[in-house]
Formats: sequence, C-alpha cells, structure tokens
Amino acid sequence: MSYSLFKEIGNKTITLETGKLAEQASGAVTVRCGDTILLVTAEMSREPKPDLGFFPLTVDFEERLYAAGKIPGGFPRREGRPGLDAILAARLTDRTIRPLFPKGLTNEVQIITTVLSADQENIPEVLSVIGASAAIGISKIPFESTIAATRVGMVDGDFVINPTYSELENSALDLVVSGTQSAIVMVEAGSNELTEEHMLEALRVGQEANVQVIELINDLVEVSSTPKLVMEVTPDNDTYDKVSDLVGEELNGLLDKGSIKGERNQLLAALETKIKDKFSEEYSDNELSDAFDSVLKKAVRSHILDKGIRPGGRAPKEIRDISCEVGILPRTHGSGLFQRGTTQVLTVATLGSTAMKQKLDSLGPAETKRYMHHYNFPPFSVGETKRMMSPGRREIGHGALAERALLPMLPSEDEFPYTIRLVSEVLSSNGSTSMASACGSTLALMDAGVPIKDPVAGIAMGLIMGDDGRYSVLTDIEGIEDHLGDMDFKVAGTTNGITALQMDIKVVTGLTLEVLQEALQQAREARLFILEKMVDVINAPREVLSEYAPKLVKIFIPTDKIGAVIGSGGKTIRSIQEESGAEVNVEDDGGVVISAVSQKSIDAAKQRVEDLTREAKVGDIFTGKVTRIVNFGVFIEVLPGKDGLARVGELGDIEDDIDVGQEVTVSVTEIDSMGRINLSRRPLTGEPESPSRQRPSGVDDRRGGYEGSSGRSSFRDNDRGRRGGPPPRSDDRGRGSSRGGNYGRGPGNSGR
Repeated sequence: MSYSLFKEIGNKTITLETGKLAEQASGAVTVRCGDTILLVTAEMSREPKPDLGFFPLTVDFEERLYAAGKIPGGFPRREGRPGLDAILAARLTDRTIRPLFPKGLTNEVQIITTVLSADQENIPEVLSVIGASAAIGISKIPFESTIAATRVGMVDGDFVINPTYSELENSALDLVVSGTQSAIVMVEAGSNELTEEHMLEALRVGQEANVQVIELINDLVEVSSTPKLVMEVTPDNDTYDKVSDLVGEELNGLLDKGSIKGERNQLLAALETKIKDKFSEEYSDNELSDAFDSVLKKAVRSHILDKGIRPGGRAPKEIRDISCEVGILPRTHGSGLFQRGTTQVLTVATLGSTAMKQKLDSLGPAETKRYMHHYNFPPFSVGETKRMMSPGRREIGHGALAERALLPMLPSEDEFPYTIRLVSEVLSSNGSTSMASACGSTLALMDAGVPIKDPVAGIAMGLIMGDDGRYSVLTDIEGIEDHLGDMDFKVAGTTNGITALQMDIKVVTGLTLEVLQEALQQAREARLFILEKMVDVINAPREVLSEYAPKLVKIFIPTDKIGAVIGSGGKTIRSIQEESGAEVNVEDDGGVVISAVSQKSIDAAKQRVEDLTREAKVGDIFTGKVTRIVNFGVFIEVLPGKDGLARVGELGDIEDDIDVGQEVTVSVTEIDSMGRINLSRRPLTGEPESPSRQRPSGVDDRRGGYEGSSGRSSFRDNDRGRRGGPPPRSDDRGRGSSRGGNYGRGPGNSGR
C-alpha cells in the first residue's frame, strides 16, 4: 500500500510518498518539491561486521541527467563518476545522519539518492537529507531520532526558506541547517560577510522549519514503518578498568604537561604497546585498542573541563603560533604559505583566460565555473605511506569549503576577466587544514595581484561536553581534539563578517543556539587575530600581475559583428590567434576577451578585432593596401573585407606609380547613402581639393560605375587603368560587384 503526505514549508510544498517505487528496499521514499523529485532508499546488511572498527555507512547521490532533459557529455554519453555537486550532496546527507546511528551498529548501511526529475529551480540536496531520514524511519534500521534539513537564503534583508536557484543568485546567504526536534546537528553555509547575529538568526529560522519537516516525516513513519532492529550493546567495563589501571596514571601525567603532536603520538603508541603486551592473551587487539581509546578520551575531556588544560598545553582560547609567507615560488602566478602550529598549507594561484572556465555537466542551471579551489592531502602530511589516488570526498569537500570562503571577495568577471584556480597542498596536518587553505588562498590571491575586496581567514572551533551540562568551546582545535571532541565547527570570514561555515557534531543531543552563539563569538576573535598576522606580511593585492601570468584585455563589439570576428567555421578567429599568438574568446553578449603573455600579441589581436568590427567615419585615416586599379581610380582596403575608392587625382604625386599590394595612407572624405567610402590623400598632404574632378568618359558620379552597367564596377585584368585607358570589354560586366556598399568585393573579384 502506498502513502502520500505533504506539508507547506515556507512557501514551498514538500511531498513524501512511499509504497509505490522500490518496494523491495528496506525503506524507500520519494520526495518532491515543485517538479524536482528524488527517490531515496535505505538498506542494511543482514549480518554485522564487528571487526571493521568503524560504522560502515555509505551514502550515494546519483545524478541522472535525464532528470533535467540532458544527455551526458563525453564519448560514452552516460553518467560516470559523480560530479562535484553530487559528491557534495552525498557528503551533506552523510554528515547529517551519521551521528544519529546507535553506537555499536556494525551492519553495513547504504543510502542511495536518485534524482528522477529536476526542474532546475528547486535544489535537490536538502530533499536528499529529508528523504534519507524518512527512508530510515520507515525501515528496520535503528536510528536515534528523526532529522530534517532546511536551506535558508537572505534576499533584500529577508530570510527565504528553501530558496530556488534563481533566488540564490541575489541572496546574501546560502545556509543549510540540519537538526532533530530539539537541536542542530549539522551546518553548511556561504555568505556575503554576514554578521554573527544575522547568522545566528538564520540558524534559528532554519531550525524552526526543520521541526515542521520532522512532523511530516513522523506522520509518514507512523502509518508505514516496520519494526526496528533491537541493538543490545553491553559495554566491556572489565577491559576498560584493566587498561585504565595499567596506564591511567602515566596518561594523566602526559596530559598534565602537554606536548606537541609528534612527541605525544610516540608516547601514546608506547602506552598502547604496553597494554597489548600485558593483555594480549586475554583480549583481541581491537578490544584493547577500543578500550585504550575510551580511556584516552575520558582523560583528555576531564583535563579540559576540570583543569582547562588541552593536550598541547594551551588554554581553551589560545591559538597556536602562526607564520605566513608569499611569493615563495618563482614561476607561479601567486603563492602563499600559511602555517599554524604543525598544520602547514601551501596554496598556489593560477590565472587563465575566460576560455579556461570549467564546463559543468550537472542538474543545476550553471553551465560553467570561473573560480575553482582544489585541495590535496598527500599521506606524508600525516607521516604515513599510502597509495596516491584521485581526490576523495573529503578532499573535494574541504576544497569546496575553502572555495566558498573566498568566493564573495573575488572581483566580478567584468572587473577582472580571468579564470582563477587555486590549489592548496597540505604539507603537514594537525587539525583544520581546510581553514589553513582559506588563509593560504588569501595570501596567494593577493600575491598574484587579484583585486580581492578583503582578506579572508578561517579558524576551526571544537567542543567538549560533560555529562553534568558543563562544556568548553575550544579555539583552533588540533587533530586529537577533533577526534576525541564533540564538534568540528569551521568559521571563515573577513573583518566585516562571515563568508563560510561548516559544522559537524558527534553527539546525538545536538547543539543549542546558545552554544553556537558562544562558538561564533569566540571564532570571530580568533579570525581577527589571524587576519592581523596575515596583513603584516601582505596588506593589499599586488598592483602588477606576475610576468608569467597571461595579460588580458576585454573589449565589447556589437553583437551583429560577432560573426565577422568568428568567420565561417571559425576561420577568421583562428587566423587572428595564429597570427597574433593571443587567445581570443568571443562571448554571446559581444564581450571579446584577448589573452597572451606578451602585450604585443594582445595589441595585435585587439587591432584585428577592432578593424573587423570598426565602422569608418569621415575624417578617419587609414593605411591600407591597394587591392585593384581601374581607369577611374584605385580601390584600397581600409578595413578587413572593406574597400574604399580613391578617384583619379585624389592620390597626388604617387598616383602614376601605384601598384596592387602597395600600402597607402589615406583619409575618408565621404561615405555615401549606400555605405560606399571615398578616399583621398589631399587632406594629409595639404593639397587643395580638386575644384572639378574630371571623370573618365561614361562614368556616372552617383553610382561610381560605368553608364549602363547597373552601377557595377568593371576593371581590366591586363591594364593598370590609368587615365585615358580604353573602355571595358562587354564581357567584363558584373565583375567585382559590390555587396552591402563594399566596393568591388563580390565573388567575381579577381583583382587581388
């Protein structure tokens, strides 16, 4: 039996339906908003896998381009590896639901979202979270609490619930907040320097909408759910107690004095080896490792809550030592090295023409991307060996976060017509490499001369929550605090406000707005401190680009002249690029972007484009080549594909020695009603204008051709056509016919 329920959330209707599609799945729900429809399924393996040491959750987001009426690009013409949007959507769902599975669950769980219909207005990512929560809710899979997600925008100062793609274009905020009935569990945001107060209010608005969605999901679960798998996890207190008794005192001594990561890891490894040597015959290595991890977690948390001592010896608000450098790579367009403690990130900026934009093949309306940030995390950054592979979801997610942090500060394409790529290389990692990437990116952009509006810095905040309600917000968390703590809250922004947020938690209870308010305020203090360190090294973008960066110029031409620049089959634009050595990219609005490392190449290409699209005016001076000589004058190419006529007597003393192909400088003296151009050298030489020019016999002054020839010019192949020459042969009629007022450039022209 199928069930369908709907609810108005903001000004959008969200519909949930189950029982119609994918009936063999443990849980299957379709989610609809507008004409965007997703099928979300939840499945769990029959047998647990207790030896894995982690919860085997997999979340996949499958974009089907048929949903938007598109055929995939590329040779196979079918969907392949998930695109950037699909990977980020899968991460969004994963990060939301993962903390709410019960501890001890080791059965494989797989959530698959398939986009069946996309109206390119209603964004599918949030619907995936809603569908996952509903699909798990009606399935046998154990889950701590129903959850929902809401996107919040801010248009003209007003919050918008689940804005469309078009509404986001004019929004100062793009926030996704996930939560249970009582608390927030995940945040992802980009904003245009919103204040902490505005961000907190947006979180409140989003959480209120989440409560309404949860009510809808619960109604569906009530009418269609199946019995849940009962989890019975008995804590092994015996193993914990024995491990604590053996190494507890040494561990507390280690934490009391604080230590850097490398030294601390060696001491912790020695303690774990001591445990395994002592109890290897009684317990498995996994059991002992889990017990030691629990002892360590409790010791670290109690030191922070009870003594205010962090593993590295810092106070809760203390930031590790910071160093910044720029311009350390001689041939790149810009580079910045940012180090905080033992976290070290090198970011490199590369500038390219607009032709280098990334082409997108996704369900969204955007077709290209001008700004890209890529993040690499090699194994040596954490002192390990590992097979080098293509970027995983974590790397893509961290790169997207740093990209979002810088995006509002970049100049528009009209101000700075470059494609921008940033690559952050993590050289050493001990917490918050994504925020170090944001800092390094700011340094690299300013070193490259990109006129960003304001510098951006980022910081990662942590949280330790006690069973008695006490908590401590930690500034600049390092790896061990992230692993053993309850929150990873990354905040990036300028001195004026926030540009990016990302928060994940590990506690089922979630976070209240009061805790988030304290974390945001503490993050602002840290951000301002880091920005001071950065501007001490470089306080403004360099005024001159690197000599190795391409130079760009953007000009605009009339849209009806685009064809003249491109030419038949692209012949003209290819010739411009080959002859000048510059890259020329023509846009639909008439913008022409010319790029090259050499300014000379740019000038040459620009001149060609301007000549192809320029309209001659009376008084203009041109240096052009003689294309034809006839008995009543000389035709000279003044613009590409356009000739003018210098009549007999208008070239002065060079007239008798003129040859085809010779360059002549002339001035435009007249443009008639048909657009034909008359030329002369007299204004340039100072000679008086001829009072009454004698035309050859049979010349019609109005038409510029022989009488009786319907205005078509004729010329003699074997005679240079000087004054007094014989009249044309009758079989010459029609040669050199003009098109659109362009003298003698018709298909019959063989005089070149």
